[in-house]
Amino acid sequence: MSEALEPRRPYRPPALLLGSIALHAAGAVALAAAPRHWKAVAATLFANHVALAAASLWPRGQAVGPNLLRLPAPGPAEISLTFDDGPDPEVTPRVLDLLDRAGQRATFFAIGRRARAHPDLAAEIVRRGHRVENHTDTHPHLFACYPASLLRREIGRAQESIAAATGAVPRLFRAPAGLRNPLLDWVLHRAGLRLVSWTRRGFDAVESNPRAIARRLLAGLSAGDILLLHDGRAHGSQGGNPVVLEVLPRVLDALAERGLRSVPVPGTLP
Repeated sequence: MSEALEPRRPYRPPALLLGSIALHAAGAVALAAAPRHWKAVAATLFANHVALAAASLWPRGQAVGPNLLRLPAPGPAEISLTFDDGPDPEVTPRVLDLLDRAGQRATFFAIGRRARAHPDLAAEIVRRGHRVENHTDTHPHLFACYPASLLRREIGRAQESIAAATGAVPRLFRAPAGLRNPLLDWVLHRAGLRLVSWTRRGFDAVESNPRAIARRLLAGLSAGDILLLHDGRAHGSQGGNPVVLEVLPRVLDALAERGLRSVPVPGTLP
């Protein structure tokens, strides 16, 4: 059963974006009044675009829109395990079994085309008490360069596919590699989605040493942290991400030793 949708709040563009729009307007006025200063205007606008790009490409940044880095209202012993790029028919069921045995719950940011390919597996994730959320339809490398129309298509198709498979409409979104552009905030607002990144990541998509991955996730771990792992691989024919099956038991054992409990990232945020 999906959660009741919150009333859509009026959209408030990020201050950095509003400032950029105002700067462009001022540049147009300045050019009309004093065309000979075009180099200074161009340099100012170029610097503005560099600042926008840097803010957008910082995965945990907040300057181009709200971005959940930690659980919004955690209990004193709650963290959240999250898994990207699945569902994968080889790896995801084994991840689910490990979570079940430890009595922990997680959030799976699924790729839409994989939810279409494995709808029963996507539904099984929800049946076992976890959340399945939106991680785009195809996980495109150039997602952060897309215009609004392509952002809407990637996000909308994934919404439809995940909802059809699980019976629950996603409420949360994670961008591929955390990379985005200033238009994403508006697109997510229209889709009723909230952006989620992470507090700490294991880099298990590129690292093969399970001890090093677990160490990154566990060093300084505290209540409210959102941890990023992968049950699938975004591209290529390698299938799932098997190293997570070596990392996850270490993390789950550490949670038990420290008295911490993993809960899904809530879809309704304060």
